[in-house]
Amino acid sequence: MRVSAIDQAVISFSSRSANEGFARAAAACFAAQLDPTLDELADIKTAVSEAVTNAIVHAYPDRLGKVTMRLRLYQDGQLEIQVKDTGMGIPDVEQARTPLFTTGNEERSGMGFTIMESFMDKLQVRSQVGRGTTVTMRKRIARRAGVPR
Repeated sequence: MRVSAIDQAVISFSSRSANEGFARAAAACFAAQLDPTLDELADIKTAVSEAVTNAIVHAYPDRLGKVTMRLRLYQDGQLEIQVKDTGMGIPDVEQARTPLFTTGNEERSGMGFTIMESFMDKLQVRSQVGRGTTVTMRKRIARRAGVPR
């Protein structure tokens, strides 16, 4: 049985590096509804930075494209963030998820997916060459005493 989101938002922006900060702030503001701790907010912002930066750098290496971020909140305190591009796609997702693997230049660390996975509870990556990539991340925000949901 699929549970319906209690709130959701969709934001689309061009793959300009300046929009990475916008995506971080938007995700943090949306997640604030769950009254996360500062550490939980930092985790969310870091994971969003990695996902959006991957789309900007790898999906559209030589042109601007569109990045869409969908945010959903669920009754159980779970936050879902989906970052989608319609760029180059990833030929081998498992290889791309290997720490230190990168298709970028020497400035890239190859740790994006590893970082996302370490800061979120669940990470799913779907990609099709020539059609784009969708990264879905989930994090449960611990309910604090006295905070209604």
